[in-house]
Amino acid sequence: MHYLKAGQYTYLAGEINALYHEAAVKMGLSDSVQNILYVICEKGTRCLQSEISRLTGISRQTINSAIRKLEHEGIVYLEPGQGRNTVVCLTEQGEAYAQKTIQPLFEIENRIWNDWTEEEQEEYLRLTRKYRDGLKTYLKTML
Repeated sequence: MHYLKAGQYTYLAGEINALYHEAAVKMGLSDSVQNILYVICEKGTRCLQSEISRLTGISRQTINSAIRKLEHEGIVYLEPGQGRNTVVCLTEQGEAYAQKTIQPLFEIENRIWNDWTEEEQEEYLRLTRKYRDGLKTYLKTML
């Protein structure tokens, strides 16, 4: 078997994840807290807890623990959503905290994105979606 080509993608994805981990460490955040705050900020100042789980791939148990910690620190508060859904909302203190810890990531990502041509942006998104869709399809046949 030959793993080189697919392994290169996995290796690059791992390196990118390690860089985000390095950013979290620099900001004094755990990876899960960084990911939770990132999603909430990307959505504005509030987000369904189930959506955080879906978008980050973090287990519900880990998300619950991290949110409880953030709630205790006054960074987030919870509101009931429809059905069993819970809405995670940034407090005023949380918005300031996210501005200091998450906003710099957005700025870096936007700088990188803006360095690319529109064609490069579209090609990256197209190929990433194609990889994701292929992975979904082939994992279904594996499991």
